[in-house]
Amino acid sequence: MGQLETFQTKSVAGTIALGKRLGERLDRGDCVALEGGLGAGKTVLVKGIAAGLGVADCSQVTSPTFVLVHEYEGTIPLYHVDLYRLGPGETDLTDLGADEMLATGVVVIEWAEKARPSLPRGRWQINITITGESSRRFVVTRVG
Repeated sequence: MGQLETFQTKSVAGTIALGKRLGERLDRGDCVALEGGLGAGKTVLVKGIAAGLGVADCSQVTSPTFVLVHEYEGTIPLYHVDLYRLGPGETDLTDLGADEMLATGVVVIEWAEKARPSLPRGRWQINITITGESSRRFVVTRVG
């Protein structure tokens, strides 16, 4: 494992602000693996990451549960992947074109634990824990 940081947010706005700060640190080729239960705030965090990457209208960022991948244009393209509907180990990220996405933009994966064997070795790992009605804890680790 790599560098570890822990953040606590107390609202949706706080989670978006955290995502924006993270998005500002990301660059082409970065992968962000999100893990956390239903309602943990994964998509809300992605809205903030989109803002940090210069996506003009972050209200358009929604969970791509039924299509698996949404692409958003910013200063760097954002590829938002959601593996919720897939079983553990059911897909290899290369089947979704992750290599091509990483070559041109940032890839953020919700329910990343379902594709753990095929996650890039170098990635941001974010584990989200619900700590209250609107509060969340984010443990961010740089892997690889």
